[in-house]
Amino acid sequence: MSERVVLAYSGGLDTSVGIGWIAEQTGAEVVAVAVDVGQGGEDMDTIRKRALACGAVEAVVADARDEFAEQYCLPALQANALYQDRYPLVSALSRPVIVKHLVEAAKYHGAGTVAHGCTGKGNDQVRFEVGIGALAPELAVVAPARDYAWTREKAIAWAEERDLPIDVSKKSPFSIDQNVWGRAVETGFLEDIWNGPTEEVYDYTANPADPRDADEVVITFDKGVPVAVDGETVTVLQAIQELNRRAGAQGVGRIDMVEDRLVGIKSREVYEAPGAIALIAAHQELENVTIERDLARFKRGVEQRWTELVYDGLWFSPLKDALDTFIARSQEYVSGDVRVVLHGGRAVVTGRRSEQSLYDFNLATYDEGDTFDQSLAKGFVQLWGLPSKIAAKRAQQR
Repeated sequence: MSERVVLAYSGGLDTSVGIGWIAEQTGAEVVAVAVDVGQGGEDMDTIRKRALACGAVEAVVADARDEFAEQYCLPALQANALYQDRYPLVSALSRPVIVKHLVEAAKYHGAGTVAHGCTGKGNDQVRFEVGIGALAPELAVVAPARDYAWTREKAIAWAEERDLPIDVSKKSPFSIDQNVWGRAVETGFLEDIWNGPTEEVYDYTANPADPRDADEVVITFDKGVPVAVDGETVTVLQAIQELNRRAGAQGVGRIDMVEDRLVGIKSREVYEAPGAIALIAAHQELENVTIERDLARFKRGVEQRWTELVYDGLWFSPLKDALDTFIARSQEYVSGDVRVVLHGGRAVVTGRRSEQSLYDFNLATYDEGDTFDQSLAKGFVQLWGLPSKIAAKRAQQR
């Protein structure tokens, strides 16, 4: 049997051309693997047939939507994962699930090499190759766009010369990656960081400036898992999809930022993540009610490190695995309802309730029924400030 290469296949120009190019350059048979992570667009069976028409000996389509939502998006939600406090890891989360299916396909089809379409400037090359190395260190990796200076112009010429069944005339001014957790847009006029995004950039969200009535939604969590929306039971995938629809209609989740890429450069990115932003806002507020102070403070540091590990392509690392255990344990009492008002591009929490709440009305109130013993406060303040007071006296003696 000929050597085989498993190719991460999107159905677009670059990876379609890559099938024949890899086969010609290496003499190997190419197995195309497309993974559905809720990106929408073309029908996955159409993509599978295109891969075969472009020369793949096998074409595999994996429906990973629920898997992606439950095993990748949910941990990110429970970690309140926002890279640089803003970006909810849209692309970074999808890469490890794609890697998992690529490795499984390589083992099943007897392939010794995995190929991807990433360039040398981005984060995704790291996420793919480090992930593959962690799951199957014996596999080789090839990246034509990076390793052989493969350009879009070369890809178009290649496709036209061989009459490949793919439209090479339609060129978007942007580079777009999307899944159910969100949408990432870059390049084109966005590379000038003074240029503001125009409405054509967006797809998941309506213009937040357009007049419309607010939308109020109640999200129910059970141990950190969203289980109902307005009282209707949902899966994790359905929760994300419903909040994408409702928060997106209110313009929630638009993010325009210059971020620090792993490869050392700064990059301007525009993101849309209406469901992710609304769910994280609700989850954070429920944690404020149900998680004890010191645990909450420590968790914030864990969240940042977890987010950086995922962004940096270390999903399968030992540290990330250990932090997963901590975060999962922290969710034991994160159950209850959160009311969120979606309007004008914002998701604002206006109510929260939980049987696991640590909020005690009688301790918090300043009205009649106050059970907080204020007589204890004077001594507490004196003892709490004692180290600072002693240090201040020493400083005065210098």
